[in-house]
Amino acid sequence: MPSRIRTEWKRSIADLPHEAWDALAAPLATPVLEWEWLHRLEASGSVRPETGWLPLHLAVWRGQELVGAAPLYVKGHSEGEFVWDYAWAEVASRLRLRYYPKLVGMSPATPVPGYRFLIAPGEDEERLTEAMLEAIDGLVQSNNLSGVSFNYVDPAWQARLEARGFLAWRHQSFEWQNEGFGSFEDYLARFDKNQRRNVRRERLATAGEGVRLQTFTGDAITLPLLERMVGFYESTNDQFGPWAARYLTPEFFPSLHERFRHRLLVVAAYREGEADPLGMSFLLYKGEGLYGRYWGAREAVDCLHFNACYYTPIEWAIAHGVRRFDPGIGSEHKLRRGFRAVPNHSLHRFRDPQLQGIMARHLGAINREEQERIDELNTGLPFAERRVGRAGQVSAE
Repeated sequence: MPSRIRTEWKRSIADLPHEAWDALAAPLATPVLEWEWLHRLEASGSVRPETGWLPLHLAVWRGQELVGAAPLYVKGHSEGEFVWDYAWAEVASRLRLRYYPKLVGMSPATPVPGYRFLIAPGEDEERLTEAMLEAIDGLVQSNNLSGVSFNYVDPAWQARLEARGFLAWRHQSFEWQNEGFGSFEDYLARFDKNQRRNVRRERLATAGEGVRLQTFTGDAITLPLLERMVGFYESTNDQFGPWAARYLTPEFFPSLHERFRHRLLVVAAYREGEADPLGMSFLLYKGEGLYGRYWGAREAVDCLHFNACYYTPIEWAIAHGVRRFDPGIGSEHKLRRGFRAVPNHSLHRFRDPQLQGIMARHLGAINREEQERIDELNTGLPFAERRVGRAGQVSAE
């Protein structure tokens, strides 16, 4: 008979074996649950109790083998989650209940779908899931936490948790989908005539100001390039004042160079004759997925943002067989560049039955309204009608 499993809580990802963790994370589509990404968030000081993120990771062992894991954090606020659950915090306050602290499962400050429990191939996933949820419930109860939330979850994992009493809350994201494009021109053919002209104009505008864009991956990404990203990240946040999403310390970006650059795509903008980039976008990729994260520029250049964050990554994605590109949340102008509005979900289970009941009663209407918003946004997609010709070829009007 297989040996019994045991669960254990760890205060740092560094207390868990790197290779064993990544053996569980490697099959996942998302790169942001891999050990190095989570470790660098903690080691850089971006994620620590003083910033409202107390790491408390769950490990499941069978003997000396790590067979299950979940990155989890005790939160004293809702910042950096991008789920905006302040309305539920207000409901809890009116019920005279404490909403914080709470337990959250996600990759901190990284609204990238794909969160789920990490479980070794060949293990009984139902059994391990039950054991992990039992450990989580025990932690919530013994530490007087308000409950547990899992944000930006893997859609395939979502149903498994809903069957165990978790409530799914729908949110709106954006996604570019590769429809088998052979080139960027193939992609442009997807647009109506007016938007094809607009995209071409935006592509030429940056070059017209003497600026070229260059992509870097893997070993081509130098340490100075990642050090330069620090200033761009800071300058972008400076534009938003008190509404900035400044969650990363200056140590974070350079720390990725040694062991995580294989997951990075950097798009850098240069003026002719200059070696120092004037702007940069920072993206992650793994398998068939590309994920836009950060961007910045030291001067305004016409349409540089669109080219560095959307068009050049799309061109790179087509050339490298990427099927999905998540450009990040917010900014409805993404629709005009061909990104569809799509749903993502967070999962919630509160310790207090009254708060859980209120969410259960209202979430259906909330989710329907959010889906209506998603559908309405997609009516603004500037795509041409597509028709199939006699030879089976697809063309745009």
